[in-house]
Amino acid sequence: MAVSRGIVQLVQMGGYALIQLNYRDSKPIYEQIKEGLRKLVISGALSANEKLPSVRELASLLAINPNTILKAYRELESDGYIYTVAGKGTFVAEREEIFDNRQNELLEEFDEIVSELLFLSVKKDNLIGRVDSLAEGSAKQ
Repeated sequence: MAVSRGIVQLVQMGGYALIQLNYRDSKPIYEQIKEGLRKLVISGALSANEKLPSVRELASLLAINPNTILKAYRELESDGYIYTVAGKGTFVAEREEIFDNRQNELLEEFDEIVSELLFLSVKKDNLIGRVDSLAEGSAKQ
C-alpha cells in the first residue's frame, strides 16, 4: 500500500494497482472501492470464482473501517458482481451474469439519457449517427 497526497493505492503481488482511493474525492470511500472492484471484474483482472480478500483483510490493508468494505461488498453482491458462500468467503461472479446485469443497467441509463436528449430537441438522426459512429469505432478495435 502506498500513500501520497491523500491517495491510497492498494497493490497486489507483482506490483499491479488494484484499488486507488482518493480521500480528497467527494465520492464516498465505499463507492470508490466498489467502482475499483467492479472495473477489475469487468476487465478480467479478477477472474470468475476468484476469492476476494475478507472484509477484515481488505479493511486492514486499506486502514479503513470494515463497515466501509462491507457496504461496498454488499452493493457489489446485490449488483451481481460478487457472491458470498457462508464460511468460505466472497468470490467473483461468472462473467456472463455480470455482463448481463451491467448491460441491463447501462441500457436503462441509455434510455433515460436518450429520452432527455429527445426532450431537449436533439434530432433522432443525430443520435442514430452518434451510435453508428461509436459502433464503427469499436468494430475497428
